[in-house]
Amino acid sequence: MKSFAIVIAACLMSSVHGYAASTLSLPKQLQGVGIDQHLNAAVPLDVSFTDQDGNSVQLKKYFGSKPVLFAPVYFTCPMLCDQILGGLVAGLRPLSVKPGRDFEIVAMSFNPADTTADAKRKRDQFSHSYSSRAGTDGWNFLTGSQSSINQVTKAIGFRYHWDAAHNMFVHASGIMIMTPEGRLARYFYGVEFEPKDLKLGLVEASHNRIGSAVDQILLFCYHYDPTTGKYGAVVINLLRILAAVVLIALTVMLVFFWRRDVRAARSSLEGSKHV
Repeated sequence: MKSFAIVIAACLMSSVHGYAASTLSLPKQLQGVGIDQHLNAAVPLDVSFTDQDGNSVQLKKYFGSKPVLFAPVYFTCPMLCDQILGGLVAGLRPLSVKPGRDFEIVAMSFNPADTTADAKRKRDQFSHSYSSRAGTDGWNFLTGSQSSINQVTKAIGFRYHWDAAHNMFVHASGIMIMTPEGRLARYFYGVEFEPKDLKLGLVEASHNRIGSAVDQILLFCYHYDPTTGKYGAVVINLLRILAAVVLIALTVMLVFFWRRDVRAARSSLEGSKHV
């Protein structure tokens, strides 16, 4: 029960970072745990890992042309990590953008004891949970050495530690979106991720290479707030769009009535000529 309480506390504090986190009185197990936003920082793409099929890969394999949705988890986690990955799947299901085609998913274990078999089991579980017909393309689950893990967790601002008393890692919950060049673009916290936030984050990180015209309008109306890790409505932009729509509607109406009056005047003139 105590370990469950620690997990819940870690989940609740996931969105607390920076100065706010340093001012809170946290339980001993949670001290030093958190996520610090390193927006626009570069991730070391030459770091080596092992993928779920046992292949030695560098992070750069997943970058270059698509944004990357990155999840720092560990595959033998007793509870919280499955909640994070399950929340990610639930947030992605309604979207028109698809893993493998429009973006890559990279789940990196920060437990050096996790194995290739652990990675494959989790990859299969969550890719099939997303879609039993879509296959595993775009779903990449990595394990690595402590050195490789440290380089990446430091770059993304992910702080965690091992709790020997409860035989588990204590960590915050969150995911990141990275640009095709390997820079950190967006952070989302918790275990539930709004489809709107995921979609807008991916569209922005792709430099508008994916998504529709509607998504471009939504990006104009919504702004990413780093303090909450969510997209919120920008009222002034919404008012601008509303004003533009009203102006266009008025213009169309004026043109319609003007053309109708012109036609009526011509008909009246032609009628008077025949008299």
